[in-house]
Amino acid sequence: MKKLATAIAMTAIAGTPTLAHDRPLGDGKISSSPRANYLMSCQQRFNANAPGAHRTGDWISGSTYDPAEKPTVDGSVSWPSRISVSLQGNQRVVSANNLPNHPTGNFPIARNDDAYSYDRNPNRIREQNIMLRLPADPQLAASPSCVPMGMIGFALSGVAIYNAVDAAGRDAPAHEIQDKCGGHPQQAGQYHYHDRSPCLADTRSGISGHSDLVGYALDGFGIYGLHGEGGKALTNADLDACHGHTHTVMWDGKAREIYHYHLTDQYPYTIGCYRGTPQRVAGQRMANAGERRGPPQAGERRGGREQFGDRPPRQTLFGLFRRPPQDRP
Repeated sequence: MKKLATAIAMTAIAGTPTLAHDRPLGDGKISSSPRANYLMSCQQRFNANAPGAHRTGDWISGSTYDPAEKPTVDGSVSWPSRISVSLQGNQRVVSANNLPNHPTGNFPIARNDDAYSYDRNPNRIREQNIMLRLPADPQLAASPSCVPMGMIGFALSGVAIYNAVDAAGRDAPAHEIQDKCGGHPQQAGQYHYHDRSPCLADTRSGISGHSDLVGYALDGFGIYGLHGEGGKALTNADLDACHGHTHTVMWDGKAREIYHYHLTDQYPYTIGCYRGTPQRVAGQRMANAGERRGPPQAGERRGGREQFGDRPPRQTLFGLFRRPPQDRP
């Protein structure tokens, strides 16, 4: 069985930190308001029988899991990645084809792949038309807002960033099987990460060993790697409920005190909620934009129902970023 540790050891040579063992499991940590160690999700109800990984492996033990013990999807496929980031007036324009600048596994997952014993993702990676118009000078909103299913940010490796959960509301990095770079495609073919990819270079050429920028959230604020001020490897305890904080970082080539997010090895991994005002995604159909799986393999069932794939509730673009209702008694 291939282990994620093999891939991590390869990328560690380039300065990417290794993933922590025995991560706390994020299952059930969904909130309708900002809360540390939780995901403030726009979707509050999840179908426990929603398709996805059909079997839980022994890397999950009680309330923790060990990512180094998970299998990864076989293969090493290279792609013609394209991404450009430019400032146009008061907007930051990100244009990309959503193909990564690093190799991926072979998708659909083949029957002879050991990953197939746990996750039978039938989707193929397909080029996407990404055009994001983000605020060049993002500002804090009056209050935090929820993150949707589907894309919540975009990495400079050319890959969409999704939130931390699968269609059943479970900790996606713990349950789903990804390739050695921590990515996989949903039904439309959008390759994406759910957490910190070991193939997303975490360089520290900026201020006092702070991680460099690795992507942008849809509210325009930057997403940085694992390391904070003084080169410290960050945990959730160092960040606010939205998975960010404010201090001086390199921003558009200058040292500036600004709010920003960090990737960590603790759930929710990327963004817990938006601190700015999230932007609409031009050219992308956002209804059913979360993870979905294709048609089931013959005879394949989960929870007594055929496995048709991750299918979040239909939502319109205009309703995507509404605050969820408060928990009812």
